[in-house]
Amino acid sequence: MSLQGKHIVLGITGSIAAYKSAVLTRLLVKRGAEVQIVITPAGKEFITPVTLSALSGRPVVSEFFAAGDGSWHSHVELGLWADLMVVAPATAASIGKMAGGIADNMLITTYLSMKAPVFVAPAMDLDMYRHVSTRRNIELLKGDGVQVISAVEGELASHLCGEGRMEEPENIVAAVERFFAGGNGLGKKRIVITAGPTFERIDPVRFIGNFSSGKMGFALAGECARRGAEVILITGPTALSAAHPGIRRVDVESAREMYDAALKVFPQADAAILSAAVADYRPERVCGKKIKRAGRESFTLSLVSNPDIAAALGKMKRPGQLTVGFALETEEEERNAIRKMEEKNLDCIVLNSLNDEGAGFGYDTNRVTLLSRSGERRSFPLKSKVDVARDIIDAVFDASRNSTACNETV
Repeated sequence: MSLQGKHIVLGITGSIAAYKSAVLTRLLVKRGAEVQIVITPAGKEFITPVTLSALSGRPVVSEFFAAGDGSWHSHVELGLWADLMVVAPATAASIGKMAGGIADNMLITTYLSMKAPVFVAPAMDLDMYRHVSTRRNIELLKGDGVQVISAVEGELASHLCGEGRMEEPENIVAAVERFFAGGNGLGKKRIVITAGPTFERIDPVRFIGNFSSGKMGFALAGECARRGAEVILITGPTALSAAHPGIRRVDVESAREMYDAALKVFPQADAAILSAAVADYRPERVCGKKIKRAGRESFTLSLVSNPDIAAALGKMKRPGQLTVGFALETEEEERNAIRKMEEKNLDCIVLNSLNDEGAGFGYDTNRVTLLSRSGERRSFPLKSKVDVARDIIDAVFDASRNSTACNETV
């Protein structure tokens, strides 16, 4: 009864793989979960609500209003009731609606009202699964904090063989069990994440900055929130949004503002992941009016050092707190990253190089190497920043569970 008392909303969409949802429902119930099924109209063409209701022990929800008496099925109440939502199977159409927030059926409105983490298990033919629009929508869902249980290879409804088959119910249940057991989750951890650039004002219209987009930090925030952590995301100026309800966003502009915000919340945190590209220097003087070019053939700007966020947190951290830094290097990459990790008392450091094509500022992809205080290293190939975030969190917190610091197996 590993899922005893857990409230799980199981969403079923219009795929031939809906027959597997009967097995999935039975397995969840046998493990002690209370399962509320929400099915799309197309889903009922593949499996009947009568079957699903008998297996779950609860009436199946499909329409906004009950037939005959006009009573309302509240997607808001379902979103508050659930400990987890699993959409299996998830068709290309439903994945697209989830990614786009198109709330034209009960399942999608329930998803949009969901306060709990969400898992989806795609199921479709191989060409649909490979299509650029499907891949884009899946990446959007990952960026929103949804856990995607990837489709597997096998015989499909078209009788072709390839990737697109829904993962087997037993493996979906295993993923759910790992989540609730903490093997995939972060429980009630509070994690501070810094992201984006900082802007250091020269005058009211000019600043010193860098090319950071914030994408890596936002991906890390989404991944931590999806796993159940309370995330305080301290971000410099960026156009990115953080939609997950588990993320509390703090917007700052300068390095000094980010420093003050980080030091304020870190004492109550379990970990800090410092992915922001913080300016090392700021203008010594900020002009109150726009500096005019007229009469100036040259202009000298005097800079002073900004406070060092990573070093400050490294000095103040207590036993059991984790600090993870980032190093973007162009030469002697590992040597410089290790020196930074040691000088700032970091537990781990994530190294990426501007010499790697597709990595660094502005890209949707990244290629990183994780280094630990014990000298261990782990390199990953070029991946989307959403997938890189998953690798980083897996490595850092799996190791911390074993050693209370990430110095065992990074």
